[in-house]
Amino acid sequence: MNDGLTNNGLTNNALEEARAKAYATPLADFHPGHPELFRSDTLWPWFERLRREAPVHFCSTSPIGNYWSVTRYDDIMHVDTHPQLFSSDMRLGGIMLRDVEPDYQWPSFIAMDEPMHGPQRKTVSPLFTPVHLDRLAVLIRERACRILDELPRNETFNFVERVSIELTTQMLATLLDFPFEQRGKLTRWSDVATALPKSMVVANEAQRRAELMECGETFVRMFNERARQEPKSDLISMMAHSEATRSMDLDNLLGNIILLIVGGNDTTRNSMTGSVLALNQNPAEYAKLRADPALIDGFVPEVIRWQTPLAHMRRTALCDTELGGQTIRKGDRVVMWYVSGNRDETAIEQPDRFIIDRPRPRQHLSFGFGIHRCVGMRLAELQLKIVWEEMLKRFPMIEVVGPPKRVYSSFVRGYEALPVRIPA
Repeated sequence: MNDGLTNNGLTNNALEEARAKAYATPLADFHPGHPELFRSDTLWPWFERLRREAPVHFCSTSPIGNYWSVTRYDDIMHVDTHPQLFSSDMRLGGIMLRDVEPDYQWPSFIAMDEPMHGPQRKTVSPLFTPVHLDRLAVLIRERACRILDELPRNETFNFVERVSIELTTQMLATLLDFPFEQRGKLTRWSDVATALPKSMVVANEAQRRAELMECGETFVRMFNERARQEPKSDLISMMAHSEATRSMDLDNLLGNIILLIVGGNDTTRNSMTGSVLALNQNPAEYAKLRADPALIDGFVPEVIRWQTPLAHMRRTALCDTELGGQTIRKGDRVVMWYVSGNRDETAIEQPDRFIIDRPRPRQHLSFGFGIHRCVGMRLAELQLKIVWEEMLKRFPMIEVVGPPKRVYSSFVRGYEALPVRIPA
């Protein structure tokens, strides 16, 4: 499907139109967080221009409030590694571009500052040690083989539904020790938790709240059951028996559960789908990978850079400070655009090219840095590595046969559908 497409997957005409519009729009009118830019995949020229002309840019035209966009790699690193200047606290707005509404202020450790953040994060981090990952690898491979062996040949199917969601949701059910036959609820709750009002994922806010409360009630029951049992090596049991989390109130428990569901589901499944799309858009790299499967070790982090499954993280300034020559005032909303930093030519060589044997493939921002660096990043990489090892053994090619349907969101860079076919 690469004919007439750019490396970003847009037709040349669509990219030219997006670039013309981005460079014709006054910088004062830029709202780079508009979800439609991400659904249409026309965000690239807008961030390209910001990196060149206004790398720390103030948006005053957004319907959800003013915000600063931080678009260069080094400036993003500065914000991410200075939590004493830039807060993640849910009560100050949280980690997404939109302020968290009072009804949804459910604190999780990713939306906390120290001293609360560290102890809650450490509660779940033992599950992602090398010893545990080695055990999980056996299970991931077994499940990947079963899922892949059941795929049809010479017939169009949705890769998101049949592979990406299925594999990641099975793993999430294992991590939470959630009833396996009900694992589809985890996918649904993840989608509901991050959905924007215009995404059509839920009909209205009442439906969203009802579904998330069902999620909360389900996990409260599980949490209380695990607290009465002997400690086990699942995330719920770990929280139920840890001094830092066993006395959490309902809001804190629900916040951490949603974090673990979204973190364990959205990011991996969208990188998995993005990997198939990237290789189809870059057939020379696909041929290179098929010829030498050992390149998977570099291919995986390159996919995660290329996809950037979470496009941004937001902070709130705790004091007046300077960034990129701009004065940030206490209380200002500061958005780190990982999706832009991962295409910053001043930090990454040839960032607009997808190169599976890139010399420094782990030089990317997709997992964040500092105290909030993704706790499950090695598991995400492991799932991608294993599924591609098994796909390369089985299939001469996975062909993308139609355009992807992308999520309406400037937070999750994800896919609802990717039509593919495996040749007979």
